[in-house]
Amino acid sequence: MARAFPEKRLFLRSNTDTRYVRLTPFTQVFALTGVAAICGWTIIASSVLLMDSIGSGHERDQAAREQRVYEARLNAMSVERDTALREAAAAHDRFNAALRQVSTMQSELLASETMRAELDRGMNATYDKLRNAVAERDEALAEIESLTMQLEGTGDEALDMARLDDMEQTVDLLTGALTAASGQRDAMAVEAEDAEQFAEEMIFEAKLKQDRNERIFSQLEEALTISVSPLEEMFSQAGLDTDSLLNKVRRGYSGQGGPLTPISFSTKGAGPDAEGLRANGILEKLDRMNLYRIAAQKTPFALPVKSAFRFTSGFGPRWGRMHEGTDFAAAHGTPIYATADGVVTYAGRMSGYGNLVKIQHEFGIETRYAHQSKIRVKVGQRVSRGDRIGDMGNTGRSTGTHLHYEVRVGGTPVNPMTYIKAAQDVF
Repeated sequence: MARAFPEKRLFLRSNTDTRYVRLTPFTQVFALTGVAAICGWTIIASSVLLMDSIGSGHERDQAAREQRVYEARLNAMSVERDTALREAAAAHDRFNAALRQVSTMQSELLASETMRAELDRGMNATYDKLRNAVAERDEALAEIESLTMQLEGTGDEALDMARLDDMEQTVDLLTGALTAASGQRDAMAVEAEDAEQFAEEMIFEAKLKQDRNERIFSQLEEALTISVSPLEEMFSQAGLDTDSLLNKVRRGYSGQGGPLTPISFSTKGAGPDAEGLRANGILEKLDRMNLYRIAAQKTPFALPVKSAFRFTSGFGPRWGRMHEGTDFAAAHGTPIYATADGVVTYAGRMSGYGNLVKIQHEFGIETRYAHQSKIRVKVGQRVSRGDRIGDMGNTGRSTGTHLHYEVRVGGTPVNPMTYIKAAQDVF
C-alpha cells in the first residue's frame, strides 16, 4: 500500500504562515474507495431511472392502444344496440299486426259457425216440409184410387153421373194441389241442394281459416318465446327474482278487461276448447311480456349517457377506498338521462358529490347522478326513462369532467354495469 500510495503532503500557504495536510496511504485508499462507490451508485441509479422511463413509456403506449380498441368496441356495441332496438320495434309492430289479424279471423269464424247453424235449421225445416208434401200426395193418390173403384162398382147411371162429376171436380182439385205441392217440393229440393252446397263451401272455408289460424298461432307462440326469454334472462342476470318482480308489477297494475282478457268461445258456460286454451296461453304470455316491459321501464337498465363517452373508473376499491359507482367521461355539458322511471328525491349540492340528483325507482332501487354542471329537475318530479335530468360537469370532489353514476338496492351500492350489461342484448 505504501508503494502504491506513497505518503503525500498538501501545503496550504497564507499571507502570514504556511500549513500542510498529511495524506497517509490509508487516507488515500479510503478517499479513492469513497469516490468509486459514489460513481458506481450514480451509474446504477441512472440506469434504473432510465429503465423505468422506458418501461413507463411502453405501458402508456400499451394503455393508449387498449383504450383505442375499447372505444372502437364501444362504438360497435352502440351500433349493435341501435340495430337491436330497431329490430325489436319492427318485431313488435309485426306482432301487433298479427294479433289484429287473429282477432279479425276469430270474429269471422264465429260468424261462419252461426251461419252454418242457421243453415242446418233451415235444411231440417225444408226436409220436414218435403216429407209432409210427399205424405199428402200419397194420401191423395189413395183417395183417387178409392173413388175410381167405387165408380166402377155402382149400377145407377144417374147416380153414377153425379158421383162422376163430383169425382172429376175432386180429382181436378187434388191434381192442382198435387201439382202445386210437386212444384213446391221441387223448389224446396233446389233450395235444399243450394243450402247443402253453401254449407259445404262454408265448412271448407272454415277449415281453411282453421289452417290459417294454426299457422298464425304457431308464429305467435314462436315470436312470444323469442321475445319473453331475453327479458327473463335480463332480469335474472341483474340478480332480480322474476316471479316476485312480476307479482309486484301485477299488484300495481291490477285492472282487467280489454284485449288480454281470457277468451271463451262457448256461450253455454262450458270450458274453452283446444283453440281457446291455446289462445289463452298466448294471451298469458302477452300479459307476462307486458309486465316485463313495465318492470323494465322501472329498472335502471339504460345508459345514463347517450353521446360518445368512455369509462374512466369502475365499481370497486380505488386508492384505498370503495368507489361505489361507475364514471362516464364526456364533454362538458353532455346531456344526462334518467335510466328508469321514478321520482326525484334529491336535486342539489352534496359535499363530494357536487351537484347531485337522486331518483327513487320501484323495487327499492335508487340511482344517483353526481358532479353535474347543471340540474334540470326538481324534488318530487316524476321522470321517465330517457328524460334529461342534467348536464355533465366537474363539481364536487372531481379531477375532471365526468358523471359518477350509482345504483343502490335497499340502500346498498351495487355495480351499475350489472344492469347495463344484462340489457345490452335486449335494448
